[in-house]
Amino acid sequence: MSRYELSDILDTNRLELGPAGEARGSGHWRYAMDEDRLGWLVLDCRDKRVNTISQAVFRELAEQLDKVEQDLPKALVIRSAKPAGFAAGADIAMLSEAGSDDFETLLGEAHGVLDRLEGLSCPTIAVVHGPALGAGYEIALACDWRVAIDGATFGLPEVRLGLHPGLGGTFRLPRLIDPLAAMTLMLTGSSAHTRKAKKLGIADLVTLERHLPAAIAAVLRGDVKRKNGSFKQRAFELAAARNLAAGRMRRETQAKAPKEHYPAPHALIDLWAEHGGDTKAMQKAEIASFARLLQSTTCRNLLRVFSLRQTLKDAAKGADGIKTVHVVGAGIMGAEIAGWVARQGKRVTLSDPDKAALGRAVATARAICEDGHLNSLETRDALDRLMPDPFGYGAARADLVIEAGPEKPEIKQKIFADLAATMKTGAILATNTSSLQLERFVDRVPAKARFAGLHFFNPVRKVPLVEVISHSRTDKQTRERLLAFCDGIGRLPVALKDSPGFLVNRALMPYLMEALLLMEEGVDKEVIDTAATRFGMPMGPIVLADQVGLDICLDVAQSMQEALPESIATIPARLREKVEAGETGRKAGRGFYDWSEGTPKPASDASPPEDIEDRLILPMIDACASCLRLGIVGSEEETDAAMIFATGFAPFRGGPMHYARTRGHAEIATALERLKGRHGERFTPDPYWRNGH
Repeated sequence: MSRYELSDILDTNRLELGPAGEARGSGHWRYAMDEDRLGWLVLDCRDKRVNTISQAVFRELAEQLDKVEQDLPKALVIRSAKPAGFAAGADIAMLSEAGSDDFETLLGEAHGVLDRLEGLSCPTIAVVHGPALGAGYEIALACDWRVAIDGATFGLPEVRLGLHPGLGGTFRLPRLIDPLAAMTLMLTGSSAHTRKAKKLGIADLVTLERHLPAAIAAVLRGDVKRKNGSFKQRAFELAAARNLAAGRMRRETQAKAPKEHYPAPHALIDLWAEHGGDTKAMQKAEIASFARLLQSTTCRNLLRVFSLRQTLKDAAKGADGIKTVHVVGAGIMGAEIAGWVARQGKRVTLSDPDKAALGRAVATARAICEDGHLNSLETRDALDRLMPDPFGYGAARADLVIEAGPEKPEIKQKIFADLAATMKTGAILATNTSSLQLERFVDRVPAKARFAGLHFFNPVRKVPLVEVISHSRTDKQTRERLLAFCDGIGRLPVALKDSPGFLVNRALMPYLMEALLLMEEGVDKEVIDTAATRFGMPMGPIVLADQVGLDICLDVAQSMQEALPESIATIPARLREKVEAGETGRKAGRGFYDWSEGTPKPASDASPPEDIEDRLILPMIDACASCLRLGIVGSEEETDAAMIFATGFAPFRGGPMHYARTRGHAEIATALERLKGRHGERFTPDPYWRNGH
């Protein structure tokens, strides 16, 4: 490199680079040419921690390209100044506010800018650290070369917003790599981390930050080789080959994402099948299709879900003051919690008298790291932060103690009594109980004001929601610190008031129990599960009950029945029989389904009872309404977010309360009254529906 270091150009506080080049800044981009005539174009979105791609970003990129074209550098290097990564994708607010006609015009203009970037007569190199997602990745795709800093991630996740790539990804990615691999990435919205990106051909070179100058020099010398177009790429230039592959894609996509609920992946397949051999036609069709999808109900609801995630994060700002965490109990939940918290950078001690359980917990932590694509050094560091602690010494040093013992009140009371003698002054005690009211334990804990609920969901590594529960004497600072703690470990917290089952289980149990009652009435479990997945649930209630654990379902149902008999009027006999027989679901290898060969995938073409959908879904929605009316949860938005991120409630419907508002509160009340007349008092509609909400 020249005497003008890359850090000078990336430094947001230093624009003047001396005689070899001046960093000419705009709102979101800075450009400079060093003394070796390398041009550096740096993305640094104003007033944002993460780069997002907006109309202003493209407008200013066009202005910077004017400068590049006026004095062409030896090569143009594009990268981000943000430590968080290259770019997180399109500005969601821009998408949410866009109209179809206007946005089609804006997309066309943005395509024109990327076409100019792609057509520059000097080499262009995108240097990617961290995530390059969506529109950010599409900027990188318009460059000649992509250099990945170790740890980089590439992805086109637009299908998760009810869209497909809209800035050239639909034709540039299949042109760059194996078209079937490209379509798989776009259809699933999955990411390619560094090694996978290199293997696929997305990244031409992987390097460390300190070796970047040498990597760029190697690219420009021609020392970096890339795969030539494969036979498969050439074959898929033929419409007949694309149509054959597209038929299989449609069948597989329909099974996972039905067209009536998720039109975007099907639109993408149609685009590729029809225009995959003609870049210009594909570009034109991509723009029109994207603008159309943007106005679909599915897209509007999925954009709302994205905003709901931010709603939960916005409530969790601030410092948690928690450096060390002690987890009591190395069972399935305790191991997941400890492993996840250690992976996220906290020091963790994990206590359990069963040393074999502690050994399994360390293995769980390693698997959590592997699932998160941590490299060997990062995994080592995470495991170093997790200390098995059979005698519980870590409780005396911890800023936060999380109790994750069995869901038995007497066991939890003993754990709390033992902790009262060891916890340090000022530490927070949180219980991971899934349904037991906190008030019953308050007199057994060391500091009532610093006692709360911290309910994680299994598996912690995959389920992002955490319920943060306050009882009547939990102080505000404790609640705020726990919310911030959840945000700091990459989870989404929802603040709740103490109540039987809290929110998620209070809503989920009537749904699961109704499914089991349908079974007792003679309806096949496959018919029940198929009805739920057709509504849009990620899995049917019988599979879900097996997944959660039938023993846990029984414990929670019994706990709720004691406190809220009107919500759980009957616990199906078959549930008790399964638990007594030891057939508790996935963890036992058998529940209502046989799990010996992996997750069951039930499907049925049999005709279900005509009211099965309402029988399953409306009790869940009614329980959510009750929680809102009683002030257990603060808003419809938080309710929708909690149910989507904890249970996977049909995201394309926008959440249970959004679904109810769309359907109409009066219609919900009427439908519940109809079910009450047919099936009993458990369907009595909550007053929420009739009181003007």
